[in-house]
Amino acid sequence: MKLIVGLGNPGRNYAGNRHNVGFMVVDELARRARASWSGKFKGEYARADVGGESAILLKPQTFMNLSGESVLAAAQFYQVAPEDIFVIHDELDVPYGELRAKLGGGHAGHNGLRSIFQHVAPKGDFPRLRFGIGRPQHGEVSAWVLSNFSTSDAITLTTLVEKAADATEQWLKTGIASTMNRLNGAASPTRKPQTRKDDIGTN
Repeated sequence: MKLIVGLGNPGRNYAGNRHNVGFMVVDELARRARASWSGKFKGEYARADVGGESAILLKPQTFMNLSGESVLAAAQFYQVAPEDIFVIHDELDVPYGELRAKLGGGHAGHNGLRSIFQHVAPKGDFPRLRFGIGRPQHGEVSAWVLSNFSTSDAITLTTLVEKAADATEQWLKTGIASTMNRLNGAASPTRKPQTRKDDIGTN
């Protein structure tokens, strides 16, 4: 069994936030599979056929900084190892419009990932889909992630969510290495890499 986790904050006020792209992607996967959400594991979950493979979709309802509690409950119930938990989250250090797949590494100050490290995978040995939201040119990071996408970015958001769902389906079929090769080589050559700031936390 595979566990696909979309990170976000519960409630209507947060639904369109940059921080909630993980929820948006698993909602798209559930829509494709015509799966119904139920409440359990301190979250909302659904059993779904994702790209022809059986999986559990999970949206923790604990708020971002306690996401690991929900992931742990689901992982223990279904006996899912860290390498079979695919976490979809917003990523400040990837420009908006780009997706990256990753296996392992640090949490870079992302409080949802930090909680998963604490409760489920101390070594961070789980695959991830990093949905680029970029960094703000001005202002606080916390305000940026908890704000909605700009009007111009919102135009392409649906397409990006669909591509992220496609990448998740590929992970289920072919594994993380293939998904990394597909996504990570597709970055725009005009983008300059952003400096990573592991000490910046998000809500």
